[in-house]
Amino acid sequence: MGAANIVTQRFIKCHNKLREENRVRSSRQFALSLDYLPQSLSEILKGRRDVTIELLRKAVAIYKINPLYIYTGEGPMFMTEEDHQSFRVLTIVTNTHDDERIVHVPVPAQAGYAGEMPNPTFIQDLPTFTLPDYKYKVGTHRSFDVAGDSMEPTLFEGDKVVCSFIEPTLWETSLKDNYVYVVVTRGDVVVKRVINRLKERKQVELHSDNSFYEPYNVNVGDIREIWYVRAKISPFLPSPQNLQNSLHEELRQLQNVVSQQGDLIQNLNTTIQSLVRK
Repeated sequence: MGAANIVTQRFIKCHNKLREENRVRSSRQFALSLDYLPQSLSEILKGRRDVTIELLRKAVAIYKINPLYIYTGEGPMFMTEEDHQSFRVLTIVTNTHDDERIVHVPVPAQAGYAGEMPNPTFIQDLPTFTLPDYKYKVGTHRSFDVAGDSMEPTLFEGDKVVCSFIEPTLWETSLKDNYVYVVVTRGDVVVKRVINRLKERKQVELHSDNSFYEPYNVNVGDIREIWYVRAKISPFLPSPQNLQNSLHEELRQLQNVVSQQGDLIQNLNTTIQSLVRK
């Protein structure tokens, strides 16, 4: 099967099963039903190229291929209708040259994004952009608005984080302790430091940088997507009274007060001693 990755190999097995059960008449018909070039599918079936996320998304939607099987090798190859309702496959946005663009998920869209199976049109209607650095040209990237103060002082409300997609097959081995990730659960999008407990407990532990917030656990079954935070985009606020200067000024005033109080105490001691001598 050549250099095809394990996800591609499982996709090929699903294709072969559909052929065996006569659910598709031919590889050509299978390709056309997925809006895919038959010769490109032939390259995948020969192990010369890997299956794309977009092709997987269509195969899941049309043939009920089980993404859990595709990504982890667990469970049946095909889903029941009930299973199919609860799973999602990543939708991507490309330009006219088929280069992938970075989709931005602003705060107002985050609840819909985390919800049940967002329509591909929902993703395609979100703002998209590109960054000049080559590392953002490889793989799927997405950016998210930071909401709230739970990651201060690392990230502030209004910051944006640019992230790369981590395939579910890689969660157990790739999630690095104390690194920052965007975790999309069933109903929420959160930016947290992660402690990887997948091997022993099938959970990830989510920590905030703001000590006011307690850590908590999320079960792997409740996680829809995980994104590794690679960069942040922060608003530039040109002000002579920036936070650091303010803190330095407060500290200097505090030192003056302590120094003055020290002088007062010293004077008081001197006065008391002179009174005692008398």
